[in-house]
Amino acid sequence: MENSGGAGSPPRPKYRILQDELSDRIRRGVYRPGQALPAQRKLAASLGVTLMTLRQALRALSDQGLVVQEPGRGTFVTSPVAAYRLETLRSLADDLRAQGRDVATKVLSVEVRRLPSAVAASLGASDDAWGLRLERMRLVDGDPAIHQDSWVPEPYASMIRGEDFEVMPLYHALATLCGAAIASATEAIRPVALPARLAEILRLPAGSPVFSSERVTRSLDGAALVHDQAHIDGSRMLIRADRLARSMSLHWSLHQ
Repeated sequence: MENSGGAGSPPRPKYRILQDELSDRIRRGVYRPGQALPAQRKLAASLGVTLMTLRQALRALSDQGLVVQEPGRGTFVTSPVAAYRLETLRSLADDLRAQGRDVATKVLSVEVRRLPSAVAASLGASDDAWGLRLERMRLVDGDPAIHQDSWVPEPYASMIRGEDFEVMPLYHALATLCGAAIASATEAIRPVALPARLAEILRLPAGSPVFSSERVTRSLDGAALVHDQAHIDGSRMLIRADRLARSMSLHWSLHQ
């Protein structure tokens, strides 16, 4: 097990090196989902590290969502985790695919209609403005996970309305067909009870805990391009924050 950093950099802590090695074994399937890791003393001896170093590495792996430690039973590999990185401007589906997840999109409806007043306000449009409503369901690894309503105002609505959004990502359509470069987004997330009208779509009981995500995406000139409202299965989700000295990033974690 290597125990040094790169040239000119300080040595990495031993537990971090061990964390990376165990993480790699999990991702390669040496330790499979649901499998118990060897007993801590045996595992530490086989790896040539102290018990304290091993326990530090296991705590870090637990924070990553790769293992779960059960008192009196041992340490178990969790199911694979899919994370939606909120600090990026890629779409949720693109983020999940980048992690190797199987994400399929089912379009439920596409229509041009008057914008609801709340949507018009968030997009900075007039009360009588029209736009494209795109309703989709996202399946992650074959299971319904997200219901998403996206609203796109004119003139972009008419330019993209004929696209097959089960194949063409919405942000890609805006960029290629409208020349609209995405520059920023604001997103608010809160826990809510699943509305009855969405329960059948997500195959969950009405009133189940879900996350409601409301996001407004803007172009380089500050124009609002998309208002998104997503309901995400809260029984399989957690939000993790990585805090650094000068920044913070947020991740969705989807437990299978």
